[in-house]
Amino acid sequence: MPTFLLEVGTEELPANFLDEAIAQWRSRIPASLSENFLTNDAIYVYGTPRRLAVLIEGLPATQPNRESEIKGPPAQVAFKDGKPTKAAEGFARKQQVELDQLEIRPTEKGDFVFVNKTIAGRPTTDILHELIPDWITKLEGKRLMRWGDGDMKFSRPLRWLVALFDKEVLPLELDNGSETLRSDRLSYGHRVLHPQPIQLSQASDYVESLRYAFIEVDSDRRQATIVAQVKSAAQKVGGTADISPDLLQEVTNLVEWPTAVLGSFDEEFLILPPEVITTVMVSHQRYFPVLQSPQSKTKTAELLPYFITISNGDPAKSDVIASGNERVIRARLADGQFFYKADLTKPLESYLPKLEDVTFQEDLGSMRDKVDRLSHIAALVCQQLDVTGEERAYIDNAALLCKTDLVTQMVYEFPELQGVMGEKYARACGEPEAVATAIFEHYLPRNASDRLPETLPGQVVGIADKLDTLVSIFGLGMIPSGSSDPFALRRAANAIIEITWAANLPLHLSQLLARISGDFKSNHPTVLPDLLQQLSEFFWQRIRTLLQEERGIDYDLVNAILGEDDPEYKERSLQDLLDVRDRALFLQSIRNNGTLDTIYETVNRSARLAKQGELPTTVLDPTREVNPKLFQKSSEQAFYDALVDLLPKTQAAQAQRNYQQLVDALAHITPVVSNFFDGEDSVLVMDPDPDIRRNRLNLIALLRNHARVLADFGPIVKS
Repeated sequence: MPTFLLEVGTEELPANFLDEAIAQWRSRIPASLSENFLTNDAIYVYGTPRRLAVLIEGLPATQPNRESEIKGPPAQVAFKDGKPTKAAEGFARKQQVELDQLEIRPTEKGDFVFVNKTIAGRPTTDILHELIPDWITKLEGKRLMRWGDGDMKFSRPLRWLVALFDKEVLPLELDNGSETLRSDRLSYGHRVLHPQPIQLSQASDYVESLRYAFIEVDSDRRQATIVAQVKSAAQKVGGTADISPDLLQEVTNLVEWPTAVLGSFDEEFLILPPEVITTVMVSHQRYFPVLQSPQSKTKTAELLPYFITISNGDPAKSDVIASGNERVIRARLADGQFFYKADLTKPLESYLPKLEDVTFQEDLGSMRDKVDRLSHIAALVCQQLDVTGEERAYIDNAALLCKTDLVTQMVYEFPELQGVMGEKYARACGEPEAVATAIFEHYLPRNASDRLPETLPGQVVGIADKLDTLVSIFGLGMIPSGSSDPFALRRAANAIIEITWAANLPLHLSQLLARISGDFKSNHPTVLPDLLQQLSEFFWQRIRTLLQEERGIDYDLVNAILGEDDPEYKERSLQDLLDVRDRALFLQSIRNNGTLDTIYETVNRSARLAKQGELPTTVLDPTREVNPKLFQKSSEQAFYDALVDLLPKTQAAQAQRNYQQLVDALAHITPVVSNFFDGEDSVLVMDPDPDIRRNRLNLIALLRNHARVLADFGPIVKS
């Protein structure tokens, strides 16, 4: 069966677009073939900096014939007195069938005319001719560009087009104003090692023909080659390569025929913090650092004065390439060394006045203003957590110094080192270790895969910094919408919740938000009018997302924990983040082990009936709301006695966040409630006497209220 090749030649593509384009083709091309009834044996999508290609094996020469049922006009319109009307004749003519092939069949909307017809398969080449332009022009990506005088948009200008159906060129044209790109069988090899065009005789020769021209189109093989060469190069100097997955993916997309080149730098630069050296190597030069092999599992590997770069040039000139890269990194490290020494001439605290010259946000003042605000917030957090003494002093000092490295020369040149250099400089100028660590940790987590701060000062200062950003930016009305979140407010809110959960901090978030929002309003005359409500809703949504996506809690159980438009549950979730986490995890666990099923019906039935009464959801004590003198059946007394016994267990469960006590007690009371509803001594809840009716509804409402200490059972879907 035929093999089809499409290759789109381009100017050098950005590494991130190449990843996106390959992923899109791997998804869209199989789908579009399937929609057009074209089967295949295999689809391979390839990409290099100068080309995107797809190789499809085992395509049929034509689509298979297929049967299709086509619905026509209503029968009463198509036929009058058993004779076809013009509507029937027109439908038959359009479908190219005889009138006697029309059939009348019943449907939900009455009788309609149908026809069954065989649709002949079209040549595969005709279908590909229609599909390919969309494959190319509908690729999505950031910063697509136009070129020439046409309207075509792509990441980089298109330069050639190969389209082969086995040995034959599939004629294609892409119009771009005065420039028209036509398909043929000519591809292009490596710019340096094989600059001549390559004439492809047939589609199946593609991969090997390009390898002959020093192009490895298979990104997985390119990556494997890079890994092997980098490891080998590091071993030559007795080290191991530090291979970052992100860097590896990037350099794989930057070369067509990779060659690992080993270079070195002067050992004197090793006095620099290793983060400075690796930042220069990885972020700025795309080099792989070389580490000394650890002698034991507990010893940290140290940097060696070597680096490995991946060249796309002539392997025979590796020495020249290494020499050029050595000159570049030497200059960069010399700058870093100068900045480092200059920054260390002054204590970290001396940089505080310079923060007044750095704008945090136009309407929010300078970074010095932000430091003052977050220091105040850190103090509020300390009050809630009852932090005193030496640890409180560490937090105060860390909050004051946490942004000072922003105005050092090193961080000005390498912004990604903020926090890292603050920690180094704090330690160098004699600040306590706890302060130095907190300066770094307050930025954590920096991304979704980053770790959380581990020390209390780092946690408190980090929470304070993020709360200040959230309240301030929300206060200006700059609320994230859709995918737009320039201040990373979602990440900041997630981090506050995750830090609180990980460290088990008894944080009263709603109280903090109210205090900080009030302070912000007093200092800003124009402020979002419903600031506190918007912040609370934002945090509530982040809790929901984290419970479902990070903790794996079923959506209906999350609704039960947070309530569905229930102000009481919303407020409770922000008052005690630890409690909302523990209740969600516990509710999921009792669903998984089947315990939830034993109490679900009883609690849910009570909750539904309780809506007929007026008892507030927060009341738990039956002795104040139920009058035993109104009991008419023994089941009422038993229900009441069970509620009296339940009260201390519920209170203990809530105080200790040990909800197993509550669930055990609810399971124990279930037979009593069942007898109240359906047993030999059952009662009519909605008794004609209003006092008796209210008394019985209060019994039911009290059971609902005790269950609500754990969750609102209404949203829970029965297993």
